[in-house]
Amino acid sequence: MFFGKPAREKGDGIWYNALMKKVISFDLDGTLVDARYGDMVWNLGIPSEYAKKYGMHFDEARAFIRARYESVGDGDITWYEIEHWLERFSLDVLPAELLDRYAEHIALLPGAREVVDVLRDRYTLIIASNAARIFVEKELGKTGLAGSFSLIVSATSDYGMVKKQEDFFRKLLGQVGALPHEVVHVGDHPVFDHDVPSGLGIESYYINGHDGQAEHPRRTISCLKDLLEVL
Repeated sequence: MFFGKPAREKGDGIWYNALMKKVISFDLDGTLVDARYGDMVWNLGIPSEYAKKYGMHFDEARAFIRARYESVGDGDITWYEIEHWLERFSLDVLPAELLDRYAEHIALLPGAREVVDVLRDRYTLIIASNAARIFVEKELGKTGLAGSFSLIVSATSDYGMVKKQEDFFRKLLGQVGALPHEVVHVGDHPVFDHDVPSGLGIESYYINGHDGQAEHPRRTISCLKDLLEVL
């Protein structure tokens, strides 16, 4: 099967064989889908339920909830498990109810549909997200993008890990049947979406990235449509 474009010369004179690239892997929130939806669920929905149950002012409840999130951090799998937090705070609302409540805020980021439509004809496209599957399915279903991807993986729900682990990308490569040099990954987290996959030899792009503080230079793109220029 033909996945790439003919070989061409990049700006520094190094020949780049695009035929070697078979798979494009996308993060989801903040990459294809506006992160505002998740923000609404986590930082409005849950604090609102907490404030209502315990008779607190919303701002007080939100500060309390956010402090609890931060005490765990996004490198811990429980950060992404909405069932864990609802149980921890003894809230009666169901996860699906919260997700449905803010579904109107699900929106693609600029250029997302165009980029996916262009690349789907030349590459195998996959989703590799830390978000729980309940979020991933909701967002892809609402945006109508689900059918564009050959594989949709929630690191936390499907693999029981966070993308900070190289083992996640090793497992992903095994599932998609590709070698590191055959894959490109793009996402908005400098470590999870760039440093970790790059360490395995996956060509990775940090979207919306500012690289001034990085210990090692990162490949960055300013917006998703820039991906069409580098592939």
